Amino acid sequence: MPLILLSGYPKSGKTHRSRQLIDSFSARIAISDEPRIKRLKIQHISDDTLGLDRNVYATARAEKDARATLTSAIKRTLTRDTIVIADGLNYIKGFRYQLYCDAKAVQTPNCVVHVGTPGEKCRAFNDAAKSDPEGRPYEAEVFDNLVFRYEEPNGMSRWDAPLFTVPFDDVEPPFDAIWEAMVGSDGQSKVVRPNAATVLKPATEQDYLYELDKTTSEVIAAITTWASDHQGEAGGEVKVEGTVVELPTNVPSLPHLQRLRRQFTQLNRQHTLGKGRIRQLFVDYLNDSFKR
Repeated sequence: MPLILLSGYPKSGKTHRSRQLIDSFSARIAISDEPRIKRLKIQHISDDTLGLDRNVYATARAEKDARATLTSAIKRTLTRDTIVIADGLNYIKGFRYQLYCDAKAVQTPNCVVHVGTPGEKCRAFNDAAKSDPEGRPYEAEVFDNLVFRYEEPNGMSRWDAPLFTVPFDDVEPPFDAIWEAMVGSDGQSKVVRPNAATVLKPATEQDYLYELDKTTSEVIAAITTWASDHQGEAGGEVKVEGTVVELPTNVPSLPHLQRLRRQFTQLNRQHTLGKGRIRQLFVDYLNDSFKR
């Protein structure tokens, strides 16, 4: 069933809001007479349930592995009969976009619940947790870094919509609105169409595979040429025939780029993509991969 993604500063109360949602939704399921509601299950996934330590956010490599663990856990439990409550920082918009695509792939709705606790209160809660044996505080440097890098959800972005913001002073989240958006009360299941890019269709355009290979190779060649001409520079923009590749601070190596190219071509070998769209879609794929 739906994916409910919580997002907020560290120590903002996301787990508290998750438990409120679980209690409310469990009660609704228990008293419902509808078969489609009665069979629903609720799965709560968080750093704590996955055994992830706060220190994973201290280094980029450990944090990346932690996000991969969270993604795998969500994908394993995301079905049409399971309400998945993903209780984590989820502060990177590229990561939220990835989970949005995973939800659409199994044709289930998703939403973002933004726990809007102000930064100064979160800092006070984190400081208080240092004197609590079970407080699990963040180190000061890690806390500051996470707050600085936090990308607040935007309801205008399709991967953050619908967006429900829960201010700190609110006693409880908007249970009715979230339930209606994710489950519905009209007796009908929410229908979500998967992304066109995830639906396999026979390739129909002549020489499509040739164009797919040629176009993606041209993009990779443009990136490697830029990298050789700008050695030592920390990231930048590579313009490729009307598109822009946004390179990260650590410019990817050629083997890394070739691996991403192979992944893209394997995903799209049997898709009915217009030849003119291949370059833009590949550039979008690279930009999204670089943000993870």
